Amino acid sequence: MENLPLLIIIGTIAGIMSGMFGIGGGAIIVPSLMLFLGFSQKFANGTSLAALLLPVGIFACIDYYRNRKLHLGPAGAVAIGLTAATWFGASFAIGMDPVTLQQAYGVLLVYMAWRYVSPRKWFAEFRGKEEVKVVEDANVDSTSPRVLLISLAIGLVAGIMSGLFGIGGGVVIVPALMAFAAFDQKLATGTSLGALLLPVGLPGVLRYSQDGMVDLGVAAPLAVMLMLGAIIGARVTLSLPTKTVRRLYGFFLLFVGLRFLLAA
Repeated sequence: MENLPLLIIIGTIAGIMSGMFGIGGGAIIVPSLMLFLGFSQKFANGTSLAALLLPVGIFACIDYYRNRKLHLGPAGAVAIGLTAATWFGASFAIGMDPVTLQQAYGVLLVYMAWRYVSPRKWFAEFRGKEEVKVVEDANVDSTSPRVLLISLAIGLVAGIMSGLFGIGGGVVIVPALMAFAAFDQKLATGTSLGALLLPVGLPGVLRYSQDGMVDLGVAAPLAVMLMLGAIIGARVTLSLPTKTVRRLYGFFLLFVGLRFLLAA
């Protein structure tokens, strides 16, 4: 395949980002396919979701689970929500021009990036005037009905976004678990990856494939490299202080948010 070396690079980078931040990898794959291979937004969305059907984060999830940074109950609830809503997101994307929603989503991500990076606190800490304290180990009852219902709701919202933009949903899942279920960064990352192990994007892939918007020849090598890259990303995250991971995640959100704003 002529574009195989490029797909290997894209898949590896997306996999590392996936393992580090609990995303599916679509936030990297979709713009890369559009920029380097000339895919349309919808064609890139469908192909990205197809690449994410395999359990590409399985080895990364094993590492997170061994370090008690993956809760199976919330991950299952998020997965149910994702599966139920991805079809609708894909249908919206195919049937409408999602520019307004794309811009609103971009603004939200930029705002979240600001909160995670906390440049004012970072500058104050750099000057030695303030130390930013971040929770390293959240004490979360993952079996409580409240946490499971919140996880289900997060999965529904993430599923719509997944179908609309071809992303795995982790860009929504991770910050939402932290904000509404009091997960720490690493626990949210591992739980998000756990939710994305199942083929939650299958309804969306089927919807895109009905309109010929899926290229399995491109999706296959991306999936393989996602799986390998995710192991590296997970081990990097588990080895870093949570404060550092939060800031790296903030910069990642900034990149994705600007990508949605500029592409709108």
